[in-house]
Amino acid sequence: MDRDGVNALLTEAGADSRRLRHALMLLCDGQWWTLAELVRRSATSRRGVEALLRVVELERRGETMRVPMAHTPDYQEFFAVAPPPADPVEHLVPHYAGVLARLEELVAGAPRARAELDHVSATPETVLRRALLLGARFWLPGARLLCVGDHDLTSLAVKLVHPEVEVSVVDIDDRVLGYLDDQGLGVRTHWADLRLGLPASVREHDLALTDPPYTPEGVGLFVARAVEGLRDDGRVLLAYGASERTPMLALKVQNSLSDLNLAYEAMYPDFNRYFGAEAIGSAADLYILRPTTKTRPAVAARAERYATAIYTHGPQSIESASAAPLPAGFDPADWDLLVGDWPKEIGLPRVQLATWLAKPYLGNQDRVAIAVPAGLEAALPRLILASHGSKVRAWLAAPPAELPAVLSPVLGPLFSLRADGPAVEAVRLARPAEETAAIVWRLLDKAHAKLVNTWREALITAHRQRGAELTKNQARALITAAAPWADGLTALEAPLDRLAALPQAVRASLDLPPS
Repeated sequence: MDRDGVNALLTEAGADSRRLRHALMLLCDGQWWTLAELVRRSATSRRGVEALLRVVELERRGETMRVPMAHTPDYQEFFAVAPPPADPVEHLVPHYAGVLARLEELVAGAPRARAELDHVSATPETVLRRALLLGARFWLPGARLLCVGDHDLTSLAVKLVHPEVEVSVVDIDDRVLGYLDDQGLGVRTHWADLRLGLPASVREHDLALTDPPYTPEGVGLFVARAVEGLRDDGRVLLAYGASERTPMLALKVQNSLSDLNLAYEAMYPDFNRYFGAEAIGSAADLYILRPTTKTRPAVAARAERYATAIYTHGPQSIESASAAPLPAGFDPADWDLLVGDWPKEIGLPRVQLATWLAKPYLGNQDRVAIAVPAGLEAALPRLILASHGSKVRAWLAAPPAELPAVLSPVLGPLFSLRADGPAVEAVRLARPAEETAAIVWRLLDKAHAKLVNTWREALITAHRQRGAELTKNQARALITAAAPWADGLTALEAPLDRLAALPQAVRASLDLPPS
């Protein structure tokens, strides 16, 4: 044993050496550990654990390691005197073994993480404990929970533990939304790129939970949107972690929260654990934040100012923001309206992306040119749907690759589509005569309107053309039976899997007998 090396390492860590002592205790418990497991269990940064491994004697078996059993007594004096901070719901976990087993299956089957969205999966135990903490701290019967992003599947854990809670999810990743829909647990899903706004249908929640990108910009934006989705007396639960080596980064993030005038009601250290994120010890704290009377004015003043670059990786990382050049061959005479961030010297009316999605544009928009920045490609189907003109052309930062195959099932009933290098062109089709196709066309054509409202009027008209009368309540009941997910949604905030299923749902609503 390198006694001097261990002493020096722990002395340098000082009061924070509890983390390293915990990792050392794990190495001496006779079990075999991988580096990732040591990081996650001790909530110590990978660099910290690696420093410890350099000064202790180890035996190895493949990728696993431990202190030889014969030498564990040599390290007793260095062990942590006390265990890590108490977990407020750890005692409840054994009572939910069945739920944990189901969550392990759900997490294993979830869509692959996307580094460009800063995805790192929380462990099944973590999402279960989040659900248990909600029930331990808040009265949940009748409560409404908003998950602001949910790659971790916390929404499913909450529905499994507290099925009485109304749970809604907003997420930029249609794969995640489709996966949540497929589980049939009653989670309401909404597409949103939070940089462009929060859907109007996700307001007045009692609680909001978010595990955002861990940049000051990302945390500030996601928490601001969470506040927008709350009632005045709501709470925001925030997962945020930083390495014990980077307190200044944590300070910057906490300053972004202070800018929103939020009160810190509680903070549970190292509550969240992850598969990955070893730079921050595969762990994050859980904050409970309470809005004050000054929070909403601060959110209103700041939410739209957060940069589109909020991630740590990919084209929308905080290091890579840059202005897009004018597309080759672009002629202003070909267009009536510009959407997005175009050079100011083009003398045409223009509208920002967020405004374009938030409400119908009332001016001339027969021919629309859209600039889609790198990292906002997921918004493309909605940016095209938001147009009421005859022709839309959207320029992306790179050729769209798989996008045409994704767009056709969703936009095909309304537009003919073609890819042209880094651009996608959509030409509006005439309204078809066939009954189902005509209603789907109408639903997509009125993309800013509530789906149920447009659908209801279309059903009433279709029955009248058949020589029958249908009341508004009867029409709504038919829609609820065929597509219970549609209530409150517009086409712009519906997940792509729901939009692709519209023809089948519309046909079902036409075939069902009125009650």
